[in-house]
Amino acid sequence: MFKLPIVSLKPARHKNAEVIKVVFEKDESILQALRQSGKIRWSQTMHCWYLPYSDTVKQDVFKVLEHKAWIDYSGLTQTIADKTSPTQPKETANNTGPKALPCASPDILQKVKVFKYYMRSKRYSENTIGTYSDALKIFLRYYSDKDITDITNDDLITFNNDYIIKNKFSGSHQNQVVNAVKLFFRTVENTKLNPELVHRPKREKTLPNVLSKEEVKLILEAHGNIKHKAMLILIYSCGLRRSELLNLKLNDIDSKRGLVIIRKGKGRKDRITPLSEKVLNMLREYFKAYQPKDWLFEGQNRKGQYDERSLANVLKQALEKSKIDKPVSLHWLRHSYATHLLENGTDLRYIQEILGHSSSKTTEIYTHVSNKSIQKIVSPFDTL
Repeated sequence: MFKLPIVSLKPARHKNAEVIKVVFEKDESILQALRQSGKIRWSQTMHCWYLPYSDTVKQDVFKVLEHKAWIDYSGLTQTIADKTSPTQPKETANNTGPKALPCASPDILQKVKVFKYYMRSKRYSENTIGTYSDALKIFLRYYSDKDITDITNDDLITFNNDYIIKNKFSGSHQNQVVNAVKLFFRTVENTKLNPELVHRPKREKTLPNVLSKEEVKLILEAHGNIKHKAMLILIYSCGLRRSELLNLKLNDIDSKRGLVIIRKGKGRKDRITPLSEKVLNMLREYFKAYQPKDWLFEGQNRKGQYDERSLANVLKQALEKSKIDKPVSLHWLRHSYATHLLENGTDLRYIQEILGHSSSKTTEIYTHVSNKSIQKIVSPFDTL
């Protein structure tokens, strides 16, 4: 299963100016997202990518890399001066700056290892296991001078205020930490922290990003390569998540019933979604050209399933060819599918089932971006 890559931010000096080094393993999808900010540059002398220093750099990076990478901000808890000037006073207990995190001790690493083992036994996805483990590690590093059984609910509140909020991390990042801490402390005996009393931050009520039908058509028709075209069309026409597309096998396409079977999607739930005759004919054309054996979309040299970074590049190339200047991600196609279904008059209950939402409230968010009813509203300005 896929685990989010790590992007580390570290302070540095470049051409006598304060900058932030952005360190990550080669990943075109991450680099593409960072380039959308228009600020990232390559340094030949430092041999890395960097951003100009700013007070909002953490929020800026998280905004463009949310759901694409795990951001390690711990290196920013030291100022540039701390790194370059031996006479600069170190952080003290009275310092109002964010607390520098010590390295994870062998004891912390062992506890995180046991936590991972527990989550695997509960059949959490590898993506969730990686996210929760990293979040817990940061929390335990913050309280490395304290025995785990002595950590209290008040300590978590302090952590949220003095580390999460002070570093201007997002509410979703805070929620990940809270979820990890609650789950971990349910397995710790004789602890003073009561997971049932832990509160979560209020969720940000953001609207899903939606493309017009014209924009979707341009993206889906941009590729001449039938395999690339088929992957993007299947995501949009069936409302698939990225991992759901890549996990499809040949027998998941039920051509007789006109269905796609999604096995162990988010929440490890199976579901079905309708497959149109038009898309089925395109898949038959793709099958004749590529003859896949096991996975519907195989990787290079027919080894394993298609790589998700390569899939991100397929979308990137389609955007370049269609000249759409928006930070479109693959999930935008799923959002657009749901919104277009709603605008076509499909009942919300069916859309909920097709998308695999556990709650109807999740599906109802598409009513806020559908223009079906809004366009009928006449502005009072027009009647003046």
